[in-house]
Amino acid sequence: MPTATSIVTRHEVEDFLFEEAALLDEWRLDEWLDLFTLVCGYYVPPTDVPDGDHRTSLFLIADDRARLESRVEQLKGRFVHAEHPHSRTRRLIGNVRIREVVGDTVRVTSNFIVYRLRLEVTDAYVGRYEHTLQRDGGSFKISERRAVLDLDALRPHGKVSFLL
Repeated sequence: MPTATSIVTRHEVEDFLFEEAALLDEWRLDEWLDLFTLVCGYYVPPTDVPDGDHRTSLFLIADDRARLESRVEQLKGRFVHAEHPHSRTRRLIGNVRIREVVGDTVRVTSNFIVYRLRLEVTDAYVGRYEHTLQRDGGSFKISERRAVLDLDALRPHGKVSFLL
């Protein structure tokens, strides 16, 4: 029999993911960072090993909490030339699916398109998000977030200098 804490609706998960996307698009990085648990991971696997393990494969991004905090501080500063002034982005999130609920832990997948506009160039990053969420009162906190790109390679984009 499900408990009150184990009942999770797609609607509330979508609201959370949409709010996360808005924080990133609005460059409210400190508020975005507050969505994460104190022990967390943010991962972007390589395009040739999308289901790889960050402990055994070289990932584009494999951040724990300390590294994620550092990344946010760098992006907010003036010395990350690839993001100063910062890119404008628009995220479209769809096909949100609750994969598993165990106690207060919720595993969710969704599809994304992130449009990045910078220096008169528009790039599209396409893929899926894999979130592991922890119940936090009436909302959630992110304990793990993977942005798995469907791209064959980062060309013509070249790099990921912003937060997917």
